[in-house]
Amino acid sequence: MNTTTRVAIITGASQGIGAALVEGYRKLGYAVVANSRTIEAGDDPMVLAVPGDIGEPGVGQRIIDAALEHFGRVDTVVNNAGIFIAKPFTEYTDADYDAITGVNLRGFFEVSRAAVAAMEDHGGHLVNISTSLVDQATTAAPSVLASLTKGGLNAATRSLAVEYATRGIRVNAVALGIIRTPMHSDDEYAGLAQLNPQKRIGEQSDVVDAVLYLEHAGFVTGEILHVDGGQAAGH
Repeated sequence: MNTTTRVAIITGASQGIGAALVEGYRKLGYAVVANSRTIEAGDDPMVLAVPGDIGEPGVGQRIIDAALEHFGRVDTVVNNAGIFIAKPFTEYTDADYDAITGVNLRGFFEVSRAAVAAMEDHGGHLVNISTSLVDQATTAAPSVLASLTKGGLNAATRSLAVEYATRGIRVNAVALGIIRTPMHSDDEYAGLAQLNPQKRIGEQSDVVDAVLYLEHAGFVTGEILHVDGGQAAGH
């Protein structure tokens, strides 16, 4: 166990933005604990795969415990895992509510609570992945449960940033617009690009760049950084 190498935990890490973040942190020299429901171990000994549904009680603590047992410390958590279901409000089901709040809220809460406890002796950084729909709702994507949960994450980001500012723990969020990921099919992108003033789709590298900027920005905490082509600014 090497307790000097910095360690990042990334949820939702098996594909898309999460997998790109794993690669980004490895390039920085971080060891990575990668979580998703079905993630499998790879060839890199500095990437520990911890499968599990963070919406289930106890999984968040298990991820942090695995990081401490394997690498000896926790320095950064990127709460990337999330569920997004766009539906008219009255068509949401109880199952939709349970799934979205389970991952977006319970997952964030349990992972972050355990991580902050592990960071208190040396400091650290939480990054919460949010959405610009919290700031700029649109009829093109009715998504009140995303706003309910991710809006809560934005508020929690600021609250935790203030609570832990003097203890060396920074807390920030990255609010995303439309990013090219497996969540969308190729034929959707032309229409989705119209949701932001730049009229284009963001790339996964744009998200990684934003998260890694915050990782290096020691005087930045409580920030909601929009990576959305100007979507949150207006149309």
